[in-house]
Amino acid sequence: MDTSEIEHLIQKAIPDADVLVQTDDGHHFTARVIAASFDGLSRVKQHQMVNGALKPVLDSGALHALALQTSAPQ
Repeated sequence: MDTSEIEHLIQKAIPDADVLVQTDDGHHFTARVIAASFDGLSRVKQHQMVNGALKPVLDSGALHALALQTSAPQ
């Protein structure tokens, strides 16, 4: 799995998202997701939205190490 695939899956599910996914080793990923649709949502709900977008690859084990930073635009 590469960063562009993860970004695509998140943007497909959250079209207004500004997404940046990074990795140092191709196995552990960090995603920064900023989306207006997060406005008023708790951090837990924001993470649930992102995890929902990635459910197929998380369930299959293709992606297993992802640190999330989410927020609404300031």
